Amino acid sequence: MRDANLARMTLAEFLRVATKGERADVAAVCNHSVSYLYQLAGRHRYASALLATRIEVATREVAAGSGGRLQPVRRESLVRHPEIFDGLSSSRAETGGTAA
Repeated sequence: MRDANLARMTLAEFLRVATKGERADVAAVCNHSVSYLYQLAGRHRYASALLATRIEVATREVAAGSGGRLQPVRRESLVRHPEIFDGLSSSRAETGGTAA
């Protein structure tokens, strides 16, 4: 399962490669603007745990429809203290935080 994580992109890489529509789709799902996503990508701000999880799920969905051009963004890369996710399975993120 570790190999799947190696194929992940940073948010900056994701935004650089994504189309305008794909960036807008991720922002809409997260209830934020594309500009705010760029602030997160540039490390000018850090995401909350909830927002980081939403971004991970949204980028996974957009990446699935990109034909391999995009990869999901890991939620751990978006927060100030990534250890908050230690011990949580990625399946919880896929189900919106509820137990699988």
